Amino acid sequence: MPVIFNQSEINYENLGLGVEVKELINFDRVKSDYVKTEMWHLENGAEADFSVKSDALSWVHTLNGSALIQTELGEQEITEDYFLLLPPGLKVKIISLNDVTLFRATVPNAPRFDHEWDPNNMALRCVNWTEEPVLNSEFDARKRIYMLTPQLSGTKVAKGEMILYPPGTEAANHHHEGAEHFQVVLKGNATFFVNEKPYKISAGDTIYIYDNERHYFLNDGEEELSFIEYFVPGFYKTIWSEGANICTWNPTGQNIKGGLPSREIGAHSSAEAHSRTDL
Repeated sequence: MPVIFNQSEINYENLGLGVEVKELINFDRVKSDYVKTEMWHLENGAEADFSVKSDALSWVHTLNGSALIQTELGEQEITEDYFLLLPPGLKVKIISLNDVTLFRATVPNAPRFDHEWDPNNMALRCVNWTEEPVLNSEFDARKRIYMLTPQLSGTKVAKGEMILYPPGTEAANHHHEGAEHFQVVLKGNATFFVNEKPYKISAGDTIYIYDNERHYFLNDGEEELSFIEYFVPGFYKTIWSEGANICTWNPTGQNIKGGLPSREIGAHSSAEAHSRTDL
């Protein structure tokens, strides 16, 4: 069965000097060591060490505010529009430019999930996800934006995408084989079904789902539902329930702001997403 909890239920640990952190996904909570997630809050001017171990993969999503990321390669300002891919062995410092809240995920012992693991293929990426291509679902009103892919990160250790559900939208029932995955709900309220059992979910929730658990979302709320879904590893098999439409995604030729996207992604089904070279 899934593990569902809201970040508001977990207290921050005060690290001093304007830095707080709360552990979200950890082994005690989900009984799995595939991934660890945290929420960090830095007051204006506060600093935090986000360095990555040599056998780990990490990524960071700015939830609100802005900060400066500093590495040996230089520095760059990041806002809510940015998604950071942090390669193994990178020394990273985050400096808050105002009150900033960051989501961080780390896959420890990452080479176990990618037999072609090669840190030389990985580099720091500051991805402006608002410029990434938006894809429309062929069979319903959902939209997808890829956030974490082998093309972006240089490894198949993990995969992630933002999914948008307008009110009334429902996805097909399905399950995955060969990966565990989780959703971080950014906005909205909905019903999440796991093995045909309904769960009410809302913004701030983390939903952790294990191998072979059937699941789907129904946005029965009054506003758009948005969440980011991450898989570890990023290579797996998806099985849809009998008679269900296989999720198929078509390019819109636009980014989420309505402009031209930073790259092109062709039409594809979710079943083939992990094997494509244009993601």
